[in-house]
Amino acid sequence: MAEVETQKGLDFERKHEEDLRRIRDFRLMDDNFMSKVFEDKPCAEFLLRIILNRDDLKVKEVHGQHDLNNIQGRSVRLDILAVDHENRAYNVEVQRSDSGAVAKRARYNSSLLDANLTRKGDAYDALNETYVIFITENDVLRGGLPIYHINRIIEEMGKSFGDEAHIIYVNSQIKDDTALGKLMHDFICTNPDDMNYPVLAQRVRYFKEDTKGVATMCRAFEEVREETKREQAIESAKTMLADGLPYEQIARYTKLSIEEVKALDTKKPA
Repeated sequence: MAEVETQKGLDFERKHEEDLRRIRDFRLMDDNFMSKVFEDKPCAEFLLRIILNRDDLKVKEVHGQHDLNNIQGRSVRLDILAVDHENRAYNVEVQRSDSGAVAKRARYNSSLLDANLTRKGDAYDALNETYVIFITENDVLRGGLPIYHINRIIEEMGKSFGDEAHIIYVNSQIKDDTALGKLMHDFICTNPDDMNYPVLAQRVRYFKEDTKGVATMCRAFEEVREETKREQAIESAKTMLADGLPYEQIARYTKLSIEEVKALDTKKPA
């Protein structure tokens, strides 16, 4: 028993040291870290003001790692969802992989924003103006530009369609002396002392150096580990259900409840 407890303690210390190393290496281009930094309203507001070049923008609410559900298809987890005082909605994502920033992903996020921000019976005119913003590690659209604005137009007239659904790609490769370029520089910094903007540096420093901030990040890591274990258990349960194993046996192997296993069984009688 003592040996088991000792091993558990060693495993905890190892994981903790790994977490501390990860925190030191984090940049704003890392989605879990970015979500923590920008779930702070002043930071989210600062970010959006620079990207949209609007000094009047006021954020009234912001959420990190926010789930958008689709009961008939694929749900998504947004890095950041913010809403301003004019009820415009902003989804901000960091994309290190080009495959994560494909055009149809932006379109899908935009559609789920619409679906999740409306209520049954709402008039179409009540739809929020929306912005899906991808901050990309590489120049995904390959135009050599710092920022790309995508909006629907009426081709024959050369006029805006006016649906108020906007998509923006920000190219983090360009780190010039503009406000946006300085922001992109900050997105690749691991050391807050190297950052241009104090409002961001202070928040980054909190999660990297302050005892409470570091503890918050460590808890976030543990939550991710637990969520990953649960997802793996669910996938294992689905495989076992397909192989015809009984509910009780699956529950014992996966540590899921029998009720959870039953809910996963798509072949059970209605």
